[in-house]
Amino acid sequence: MKLEAKSDIEIAQNAQIKPITEVAVQIGLEHDDLELYGKYKAKLSFEALKKLKTKNSGKLILVTAINPTPAGEGKSTVTVGLGDAFSKLGKKTVIALREPSLGPTMGMKGGATGGGYSQVLPMEDINLHFTGDIHAITSANNALAALIDNHIQQGNERQIDQRRIVWKRALDLNDRALRKVVIGLGGSTQGVPREDGFDITVASEIMAVLCLATDIQNLKTRLGQMVVAYDLQKQPVTVSDLGVEGALTLLLKDAVKPNLVQTMEHTPAIIHGGPFANIAHGCNSVIATQTATKLADYVITEAGFGADLGAEKFLNIKMRSADLKPEAVVIVATIRALKMHGGVAKTDLKEENIEALEKGFANLRKHAETIQSFGLPFVVAVNRFTTDTEAEMNLLHTLCEEAGYPVSLTEVWEKGGNGGVDLAKQLLHTIEIKEANFAPLYQLSDSLAEKITTIAQKVYGATHVEFSPKSQKQLLNFEKFGWGHLPICMAKTQYSLSDDPAKLGRPQPFSITIRELKPSIGAGFIVALTGNVMTMPGLPKMPAALNMDVDENGQALGLF
Repeated sequence: MKLEAKSDIEIAQNAQIKPITEVAVQIGLEHDDLELYGKYKAKLSFEALKKLKTKNSGKLILVTAINPTPAGEGKSTVTVGLGDAFSKLGKKTVIALREPSLGPTMGMKGGATGGGYSQVLPMEDINLHFTGDIHAITSANNALAALIDNHIQQGNERQIDQRRIVWKRALDLNDRALRKVVIGLGGSTQGVPREDGFDITVASEIMAVLCLATDIQNLKTRLGQMVVAYDLQKQPVTVSDLGVEGALTLLLKDAVKPNLVQTMEHTPAIIHGGPFANIAHGCNSVIATQTATKLADYVITEAGFGADLGAEKFLNIKMRSADLKPEAVVIVATIRALKMHGGVAKTDLKEENIEALEKGFANLRKHAETIQSFGLPFVVAVNRFTTDTEAEMNLLHTLCEEAGYPVSLTEVWEKGGNGGVDLAKQLLHTIEIKEANFAPLYQLSDSLAEKITTIAQKVYGATHVEFSPKSQKQLLNFEKFGWGHLPICMAKTQYSLSDDPAKLGRPQPFSITIRELKPSIGAGFIVALTGNVMTMPGLPKMPAALNMDVDENGQALGLF
């Protein structure tokens, strides 16, 4: 069978996998540091996490990308392959990734374990239920929803205005029918009727809280600060006001521990937390990343979608919470995707198109400028596809050289770590000769409107920001409530630098429309919803679930 004929799951199922206890030894972990979930998965115990805090931290490398297209970019694949390449160079390395959501896994995007010969294992487990972290978050989210409705049913001591409940229920699936629902029908014993709705679990504030908490006590504090509603005097009501932060923390006591797995080449990988980057902050947990830096000399991590979303939030939000700074960044691009940004239809991407590639390069240039604005050195990783022509590869290399961008041809899907050695060497060289002068793009003392405008103009390239009447009123109220010092988490389409998914490349001029703000006080940021972005996705016409099955031995089929 030719390499191209094998699916990711076939490659993964034929890979040799080590007991996770053997992988743990590579990074100095002992058997008692692990809580085993079968032979190939483990959580790190609280005792292990405490023990590691006194160790020196390794260097952190962030992998980001251009705006994604249906042509594919392979950011997770490059992240895994790069980690394996560092291991091949004799560097003590740990990869830090997010957990996949069942929504995209069974929908359109697919899983998040890499691809080809650069995958994390066990691939099926990670892409499905894994160690149950996301299910625990779903349970905690919905327990809180039930407790809010019960509080109202049982007398409403806190005088919650049922028209101003902002806490939604959650489900880790794409289900557009649940975006807006009515609950409490059927009479007085069935609850108080009101409008409600569902978010996908990875957009829940509890997911963000778990991913930004520094330990279990900080998790409990953050859960207590979450705003769930407003009372009849229009004042915020928090989880602490209801007295249930302890119960929520109890439901999350195991989910807060990071998970240890391995790549196909046995590089240790910590996978923990999974917020989307288009509607949440798009990074794996602070606990996981901090732990990885204590276990390795080099940590390779990724942030969701393009540099306008995941990387911006990683650098403006996560790095503040984690008290870390990256040494360098990888910007993943493909010739196929750049041609789409240059106006080529998906059906014509196999055809050579120099003009479209040159036009689409503007998208890559904007993301490079964004990373430079944070004071960080970077290397462009060109993730190679078999349809890329020599002329196209030469042009992209020339365009990068003319712009002064270090560039590496990356073939990790086909060759695993060997296909990323040049990229790893370039990163090591870049880290050696270029000092990172990292600084967030805005000060926390800036007003909320100023922070939003900074992101829109410096990261997206927008000419100006339009605030809806609703968002203008919210800006005033949020400043009044004392939330003005918080960073901003922009909810925006991943497909475009603008808030219109149809505007590919580097659109100019354009404005960003802020339709609504959401307080995520426990997470420690304000969500700004732009355009038509939704917090509960829908399924496509032909969801990936249609291809999935299981054989008589319980082995997964059709999972990519």
